[in-house]
Amino acid sequence: MQKAAYRITGMSCVNCAARIEKGLSGVAGIGNAVVNFATEELTVEYDPALTGPEQIEARVRELGYGIRGVARSGELRFGVKGLHCASCVATLESRLLSHPAVTVAVVNLAQEEALVKYDPARLTAGEIFAMVADAGYQPVEEGAGADRDKEFRSQRNWFIFSLAASLPIMLTMPLHQSPLVGWLNLSLASAVQFSAGLTFYAGAFHALKNRSANMDVLVALGTSAAYFYSLFAFFGAFGENGEIFFETSAMLIAFIRLGKYLEARARGKAGEALRKLLKLQADKARLVTDGEEREIPASAVRVGDQVLVRPGEIIPVDGVVLEGSSSVDESMVTGESLPVEKGAGAPVTGATVNRTGVLRIRASRVGEETLLAQIVRMVQEAQADKAPIQRFADRVSGVFVPVVLLLAAVTFVAWRFGLNQEFLFAFKLAIAVVVIACPCAMGLATPTAIMVGSGIGLNRGILIKRGSVLENISRVQAILLDKTGTLTRGQPALTDLVPAPGVHEERLLEYLAAAESHSGHPLAEAVVHAATARGIRPGPVTGYLERGGFGVSCSYQGAAVLAGSARLLEEAGIAVAALAEPAARLADEGKSLIYLAVNGRLTGLAALADLLKEGSALAVAELRKLGIATFMITGDHAAVAAAVAKQAGVDGFEAGVLPDRKRQVVKEYQEKGLYVAMAGDGINDAPALAQADIGIAIGGGTDVAKETGDVILVRDDLMDVVRAIRLGKATLAKVKQNLFWALFYNILGIPIAAGLLYYPLGITLKPEFAGLAMAFSSVSVVTNSILLKRIGQKL
Repeated sequence: MQKAAYRITGMSCVNCAARIEKGLSGVAGIGNAVVNFATEELTVEYDPALTGPEQIEARVRELGYGIRGVARSGELRFGVKGLHCASCVATLESRLLSHPAVTVAVVNLAQEEALVKYDPARLTAGEIFAMVADAGYQPVEEGAGADRDKEFRSQRNWFIFSLAASLPIMLTMPLHQSPLVGWLNLSLASAVQFSAGLTFYAGAFHALKNRSANMDVLVALGTSAAYFYSLFAFFGAFGENGEIFFETSAMLIAFIRLGKYLEARARGKAGEALRKLLKLQADKARLVTDGEEREIPASAVRVGDQVLVRPGEIIPVDGVVLEGSSSVDESMVTGESLPVEKGAGAPVTGATVNRTGVLRIRASRVGEETLLAQIVRMVQEAQADKAPIQRFADRVSGVFVPVVLLLAAVTFVAWRFGLNQEFLFAFKLAIAVVVIACPCAMGLATPTAIMVGSGIGLNRGILIKRGSVLENISRVQAILLDKTGTLTRGQPALTDLVPAPGVHEERLLEYLAAAESHSGHPLAEAVVHAATARGIRPGPVTGYLERGGFGVSCSYQGAAVLAGSARLLEEAGIAVAALAEPAARLADEGKSLIYLAVNGRLTGLAALADLLKEGSALAVAELRKLGIATFMITGDHAAVAAAVAKQAGVDGFEAGVLPDRKRQVVKEYQEKGLYVAMAGDGINDAPALAQADIGIAIGGGTDVAKETGDVILVRDDLMDVVRAIRLGKATLAKVKQNLFWALFYNILGIPIAAGLLYYPLGITLKPEFAGLAMAFSSVSVVTNSILLKRIGQKL
């Protein structure tokens, strides 16, 4: 199968999109056709042996719409080794964007990954990898996550080695003048400097080669200054005034290696939600052909294949149950811990766990089309996206290293020549300034918080399409809620039975259900469902006749039955005044009424309504507590809208809004200066969701790729809207905390390293301890982001 993408013109509503999908599904060779009304884009999978682009375009034109092909940009996601700070990110992004064929280049320091969008006709993946390598970094095609454990071990081992070599130097500091001890310390310091410290030289070389400066430049400069000064002093270059302090460079590298190890561990924990999800994929599947079972790789299953899943096994693909019944753990999709009962005809999702029974499943989606693959892709894109607040950190990082080097030079000159201190005193303070400064913390502040926040959402069935959404959703001032299916259940239900005097309620319901049993109207189906729930199963009817807008007439158990509007009964000469008072009250509540008459006499009436979902009123109340104004929009008439709005507790409502005008309603609220969110059906409300500042698609179900919206809620639960907003506010708070501490650390640490406390308190900061402080600043930022998980548990 091949894929093709087209731009569609002439669509006026979502029904047009559905018409095109249906029209193409009848063309031989087309396996799947999806039209996105919001973006006016058609994606088609087809068998080139049976059909082609010409036939696809001709069929769409036959349906009355315009069509033209669109170029699909290439997309490459890969891991990157050697990223150390925000300056590295800026350098690599700038290098990639310098190529005219690259349209998007986003490098994520926290994940050590890069996302590049490019024109495949002008650039290849190999050439992109070559650009990355030329910039001084190592591209990893399968993603950096594959080597994460190896990185942990490497950072740990280098730390252990550098610490083991540094401790003897520290312990023998008073004995430096001894030739034997001096040579031993020189050997150990050299081993640390040019093995554990070699990575900083390499990083500094590539940074300077690309006309930039990063953390590696600072570390290499600081450690080299301490090491080579001690080296020259050891060989007598400074006479008797030379001081040997090999422990400074060695311990500095050891402490920075410790910080990098702890940072790598913390970053691993920050991204564990997505890795756990990837581990849920089944490796094997039990294929059933001609009544026989055989085990095959899950990747070999094709659409239409039948697979058998036994209790305790992972369902390998998305599909439909053909035989069997079982309870299935769908917590990875919905966040709900309770298993869901599945029987014949029920849809199942790959990577969920079959608990109790044996299921025979027909595969409907495999590979990249499964729900798991869609979710993984969406979360990866969200974590690769840059939040607006990250731009501030990028601007600071761009000038950070040159400013630090300037401050180090000023520190040396001020102490040596301005305050007439010894050369070595001023020299050590300058080294401390160089190594205490940390651009890493600013580079990690936003992406680690976004990574943890999107992971928390993933665990709760809240899928964030872009990382910037987590920041922007916290700014929402007003939210528009679609009534049908969002606030309400989307299906009418029997709420009241009002029998006429002398008539039993069960007799009323039996005759009413009998009359409605042949109708396909939603109100009729609700009546029959209510009767069945009460154990009432009416017998057959004869003489059935349905009149649109009026109701039905039939014979049941020898009696003439009329069920419908008051007009239907009045036309037959049957007075309904006896029930005028309850009818008026129920109508004021926005309920639909069905009158019943048997043998020419009024028997009673039934009231039906689209009921609020459980939790809708609570969700609206919680949104108002967050300071967000809530408004309901519906196509229903004002009486129904007013009744539902009162029950839900919203601040206001718009009634009589047709689907095509919902987008305009969103725009009108935006013109009032409000930052607007829209919550509704991700497909039917697509234009309105696309217009809103934040679009929230509720009840995304099993095909999140089709949904329009910035946030996809897998569960049909309005409280998840509240949770998504709370998560966004908590994530933004963590980002601000991280940026504050990163800046505060540098604003406080650099002056102390420069000797600010020397004259009042006689305190100076040794370079090695300045390096330790620098290393732990990054660790503290990542750890603070991980603390988001505590908030996630309370959502």
